Amino acid sequence: MQRQAITLAALADRNNLELATWKAARGKSSRPAVARFLGQLDENLDQLAADILSERSPQGRAIQFTIHDPKRRTIHAACFADRVLHHAILNLAEPRLERMLVDGCYACRRGKGVHSAVAAVQQTLRAYPWFVQVDIDAYFASIRHDLLLELIARRFKGEPFLRLLARILASGATGGAGVGLPIGALTSQHFANAFLDSADRLLLRQPGCGGLVRYMDDIVWGCASRQAAEESVATLAAHLSIERALRLKPRRRIARSAEGTQFCGFRIRQGVVLASRRKLARFRAALQRIERVAATGRVAEADLQRAAELALATLDGCQSLGFRQRLLAAHRLEL
Repeated sequence: MQRQAITLAALADRNNLELATWKAARGKSSRPAVARFLGQLDENLDQLAADILSERSPQGRAIQFTIHDPKRRTIHAACFADRVLHHAILNLAEPRLERMLVDGCYACRRGKGVHSAVAAVQQTLRAYPWFVQVDIDAYFASIRHDLLLELIARRFKGEPFLRLLARILASGATGGAGVGLPIGALTSQHFANAFLDSADRLLLRQPGCGGLVRYMDDIVWGCASRQAAEESVATLAAHLSIERALRLKPRRRIARSAEGTQFCGFRIRQGVVLASRRKLARFRAALQRIERVAATGRVAEADLQRAAELALATLDGCQSLGFRQRLLAAHRLEL
């Protein structure tokens, strides 16, 4: 397999850095750190280019915060200069990383995403009498840098570039020295996708299995029988342990497809897709907030309409008309 050569000079090219800056700043230009960077753009890009060429990048600074969505996650927001660096890398490397992924991988890919993944899971439930659903225990925090760098080195060449990636990984280690990717970094999303590509291909080769859908480390696939399902789970678990130093969470679901499943915040059945209870609760809470704000008379109608549209967007891709009609009627609002 031919490897792609990426040089530090190509990364530090002014056109590449300007494109990376535009991507990193999109929708965020009013934030103080972004505004400061853009306010001295020429000087900051000159400095970033110099740091790349002299192998001083990344800066490695990040802000950490915790979210509960629904489970507790620690997010690492890299400083803006490092976010520009990440985009500069992906400008050159993303096409090669993309080519290594199977069609059933849906996270962080153009033309894919949550709604496409949900539709694919429904198709799997329709096509196979049994299905398996698993996810990986502490996935991002368990990725070993040496194994990831070995994988990347089979796709890319250029020792300075590979050293840069190693420094990025080391600066964001979240599971101890040499282990873990920071959730929230652009590079982490693409590296985490690539790290499970061998598992995807292994499952697609299993007898009686197909319809693979993976959204980062949440995996669903269809099976012709319960025996095929059990054997494929055992094969996957062994592969992850031996080749990737990962383990599946103990709760692994093998069920008849007619039972349906929950995936990416949706309840998926063979004939219908419904919102999860958490999504419904969020929509209900959003309506209550809009109603309270509207009662004050201090917010423009156009702003209230935008807030309502954002709330409705959380229910895109599923059947929810009856729920919305009942809820809006209870709040004495027009549909």
